[in-house]
Amino acid sequence: MGAALSDGVLIAAAGLGLGAVLATSAVLFNVVKWAGVAYLVWLGVQMLRSAGEMGPVPGQKNGQGKGASPRRLTLFRKSFLVAVTNPKGYLFFTAFLPQFLNPSEPLLMQYARLALVFIAVDVAVMAIYAGLGAKAVQFLSNRGALWLDRTCGGLLIILGCALALVRRSDV
Repeated sequence: MGAALSDGVLIAAAGLGLGAVLATSAVLFNVVKWAGVAYLVWLGVQMLRSAGEMGPVPGQKNGQGKGASPRRLTLFRKSFLVAVTNPKGYLFFTAFLPQFLNPSEPLLMQYARLALVFIAVDVAVMAIYAGLGAKAVQFLSNRGALWLDRTCGGLLIILGCALALVRRSDV
């Protein structure tokens, strides 16, 4: 849901013209880029430092009452921040969405429809990933989780470093 919310923020920003500003402002582009770099590297380091312990398997009772658990809120926040601090997301929506807009009709409703479609597709894809992940976690041991954390942490750091090398002319 964090990624879905970030889609809405990115599409709203594109609709307000912030993507175009990001594409033309080296300073703003670099601010967003370096925030994304820092966040990806920080997440990677946290994963490398983790104990690799398995969390509760989805569907199991974990003693928590109703409502969102702190772990779910953390995952929501992380997924939102990873997507919203990626300058390429803003540029993507700024370049992609206008192809589907009719300039003679009100733009707000068109952006809203496109946002709903994009968010629905994103939620469906993420639900499939989550379902596959819930099945996979049943087969992982704590040692497997440690290996997975180390691999994903390393990949996040590599992605952060790759993002650091991105220049405006490359996007």
